[in-house]
Amino acid sequence: MLRWIIFIAIYFLIEIYAFQAIRTLTKNPWVQWIYFIISAGLLAFFIYQLTGGVHGRQMTPVRMYTFGVFLAFFVPKLFLIIFMFGEDIIRFGVGLFSKLAGSDQGFYLPSRRRFVSTLALGVAAIPFASLLYGMYRGKYNYKVLKYALEFDDLPEAFDGYTITQISDVHSGSFDNEKKVAYGIELINEQKSDLILFTGDLVNNMADEMLPWKAHFSKLSASDGVFSVLGNHDYGDYVEWPSEAAKEQNLQQLKDLQKEMGWQLLLNEHVSISKNDEEIKLIGVENWGAGGFKKAGDLEKACEGVSTTDFKILMSHDPSHWTEQVKEDDRNFHLTLSGHTHGMQFGVEIPGWFKWSPVKYRYETWAGIYENIGRFINVNRGFGFIGYPGRVGIWPEVTVIQLKKRRNDT
Repeated sequence: MLRWIIFIAIYFLIEIYAFQAIRTLTKNPWVQWIYFIISAGLLAFFIYQLTGGVHGRQMTPVRMYTFGVFLAFFVPKLFLIIFMFGEDIIRFGVGLFSKLAGSDQGFYLPSRRRFVSTLALGVAAIPFASLLYGMYRGKYNYKVLKYALEFDDLPEAFDGYTITQISDVHSGSFDNEKKVAYGIELINEQKSDLILFTGDLVNNMADEMLPWKAHFSKLSASDGVFSVLGNHDYGDYVEWPSEAAKEQNLQQLKDLQKEMGWQLLLNEHVSISKNDEEIKLIGVENWGAGGFKKAGDLEKACEGVSTTDFKILMSHDPSHWTEQVKEDDRNFHLTLSGHTHGMQFGVEIPGWFKWSPVKYRYETWAGIYENIGRFINVNRGFGFIGYPGRVGIWPEVTVIQLKKRRNDT
């Protein structure tokens, strides 16, 4: 309750500045009242949804769209504050100078300038439009990102071998069957040797996957489709009537993946063979730094794996690579992760620049990273959760080609 009181107090302080910008531009009471009703209504519905409402703690599309629309109206107001508060500092300075200079008016606070309010609203319109666009089009704006990675010790038979990685489906968030079907066709069009899914098939409950099961069953690769679990797959973020119900939900999710033709790796590994040579594909359960579930057992997954084997590790949370994997003496050549979604918001110019607030939380958050010849790819995610959209950081299908490094002499 205290947190909500603080949040509401901050919200209304921000709202005071936003309302002043509206009032400076127009004296029409109808416009002002409409703005007030919309703003108050969004806040009330937002609080209702996030404190339970009719959905408990489930992350439903209704709840996410409430959050998304609230963000679209709230975030621009933060930009308004920059201008309006800056103007207040200048106004206060003018008034103070007037008093110290001995003006007959004493401390005189100039009125707000229409130009500043207009400029502030114009700048605020950019994130407002971006967040709405992200919900309308961005969330299904699938991009295929291709990389070629070279290794000295890649078995010769796997030179040119291709892997398609997807991650973070979050099927409980989907609301457009046609767009999702297109994304799945895009995956199959890559015709990779192997398809790997790196966790978070659902938001919380296995039932979320049922409407999409037939679509994802169509995923096909010559060497199969393999998967691991992500933090959301365990059902830890909703309340269950009993521990048995929670365990049943997880078992249902595992069974669904088997029925779709996926092989779920639970702290285990398999060998992928080609022309009498092989690579090891290792899959661990979720292991995340901080408060995230640490069910991943790298020791168990690597039983029987040699240090000299070429290894591909599937681990949902990239903090696992940062904390335990990248300098491990067993030399994990390539790690595939997801989890961050690139925060579904940021600025990215391929091959030149990328930024998202999530970079301040995760050392590796989107794309390829390298450490002493060992690589990780952090997939930006196929789906979405929380904010029902994407701005600048688009849903991703990754295609990685393994190459044998040739030392020309």
